[in-house]
Amino acid sequence: DCDSAQIEARVLAWLAGQDDLVEAFRNKQDVYKIMASHIYNVPVAEVTPAQRQVGKTVILGAGYGVGHAKLQLFLKTTAKVDVDVAEAKRIIDTYRETYPRIPALWRKAQAALTAMNNKQESIIDVHGICRTDEVGITLPSGLHIQYPNLQSVEGDKGVQWTYTSKGSETKVYGGLVVENFTQAIARCVVAEQMLRIAKRYFVPMMVHDAAAALAREEEADEARAYVEECMSWTPKWAAGLPLACESGMGASYGDC
Repeated sequence: DCDSAQIEARVLAWLAGQDDLVEAFRNKQDVYKIMASHIYNVPVAEVTPAQRQVGKTVILGAGYGVGHAKLQLFLKTTAKVDVDVAEAKRIIDTYRETYPRIPALWRKAQAALTAMNNKQESIIDVHGICRTDEVGITLPSGLHIQYPNLQSVEGDKGVQWTYTSKGSETKVYGGLVVENFTQAIARCVVAEQMLRIAKRYFVPMMVHDAAAALAREEEADEARAYVEECMSWTPKWAAGLPLACESGMGASYGDC
């Protein structure tokens, strides 16, 4: 069982053109410690395990425009850290100031909603692989992310958008659009990696961003090395995206 490490955070940084974060991933730096060092204004080497956990929660949880209230909840439930509203707001502000190209991507995605509504073409990400057209947002696979019955309404905070999902009116905004296409593109990457694995080994399933493969016991080590190679491979359309993986091996999926 091989898991694509931090793939959403990596894809997000790459799509936004947040080059310093991309380079940190590429150089196998501890991006959670780097984030914590900015939050707590301490050298990376002096970041404590508790501070690193906060950095991890922020890197994995603040990339799609969450506000301080949600971050406050995330920190309590995932990092077991209680912070007040002012501190949660400061942490969110620090993340956005440290990696400003990510909020800029949210704003481009917000503008893309207008483009989609007007059936206009637009480019959202710095690499030009997330484009709007008359159908929705195209993906590297050729499929689309669609927002049926997209409509705008004037609200207290300006123009707000809704679309129909499972028969219900659902709110959509720039940060959520970024989450949608970041996860979809991560899925496109893993799908191509799975096809490479399947050239040699049977791939019975995937779970989130992890792929499972079956190999004969006598070639287990060779199979593991091959699967890790495949799960670290980058498609041509994603040139420059730094990928990494972690694997487990066993006689059953549970053992992995």
